[in-house]
Amino acid sequence: MRARAAVIGLSGLSLTPEEAALLRATPPAGVILFRRNVNNPSQLSNLTATVREILGEVAPILVDQEGGRVARLRPPYWPSYPPAASFEGGPEARAAANAALLGAHCAAMGLDVVCAPCLDLRLPGAHDVIGDRAFSSDPVEVARLGEAWIEGLMAAGCIPVIKHIPGHGRATADSHESLPRVEADRAALEADIAPFRAVCARDAGRHLWAMTAHVTYEALDPALPATLSAEVIGRTIRGEIGFEGVLVSDDLVMGALGGFSGNLAAMSLAAGCDLVLHCNGVLADTAALLRDCPALSPRAAERMALARQAALAARPPARAAAAGRPAPAAPHALTDA
Repeated sequence: MRARAAVIGLSGLSLTPEEAALLRATPPAGVILFRRNVNNPSQLSNLTATVREILGEVAPILVDQEGGRVARLRPPYWPSYPPAASFEGGPEARAAANAALLGAHCAAMGLDVVCAPCLDLRLPGAHDVIGDRAFSSDPVEVARLGEAWIEGLMAAGCIPVIKHIPGHGRATADSHESLPRVEADRAALEADIAPFRAVCARDAGRHLWAMTAHVTYEALDPALPATLSAEVIGRTIRGEIGFEGVLVSDDLVMGALGGFSGNLAAMSLAAGCDLVLHCNGVLADTAALLRDCPALSPRAAERMALARQAALAARPPARAAAAGRPAPAAPHALTDA
């Protein structure tokens, strides 16, 4: 059976029998894990192995592991990593090394798609949902450090997910709760778009995934948020930015999309996303999503395969040879010192 074009959340620390049956009957393309799914290394390794026994060895398992306040792997079993803002003005090598260490911990646990870095701008007056998750208010600095972060994650064998395309930094509301509207004109939005365009200049971003912003941009499409807008995805993300990698929606059950009726998964995919995220882990909700979600398209599968190949090719030979072996003792994360 062809996988659905969806990445879903799970309810707890292990697959329930009902979840396992659902994954077999209507398989998603992959899963995404949260704090509720993470306790210790043994438990997490068992969970990711069980998922792949059902979905297959190449099924992506995503995690939001940025550092700072957005981290699913935490002490005492994993290091605490600094937020993106702490790297502003510093050397690219430091950002890359931090991302490589972070990625190595994820990869050792079977987590191969890391939802980072944020390429959003950190702008005064905006909602702090982004805040220190962003490298800087300067698009050039965001692109510089974002590219280093991408290189570090790929050196660990992980696929980076740049977010939140085409830019969440101007939002004055938290899209987890309500739909932000950005009134900036097209000229102002060029600053938001610039970091995404810069990192996608390499191979049109085919080595990356990108996550859409649940934000309505009046200058781009006043009627629909980026996640549901064929205009924003086609003209801005695929066109102006030039992104040709895997495009995944942000979580469809966030409050930002609560005012839209109909099959949000089908709407997002029809607008141009390759995959949708559905993260709440509630079995009935997940079953309904998978039942109605379209199958993964051949083009989306091709994009996923290209990103996976790029991540594997980026690993140093010694790390590639050690893939699949038990992880060594955790190295210390870089600190702000």
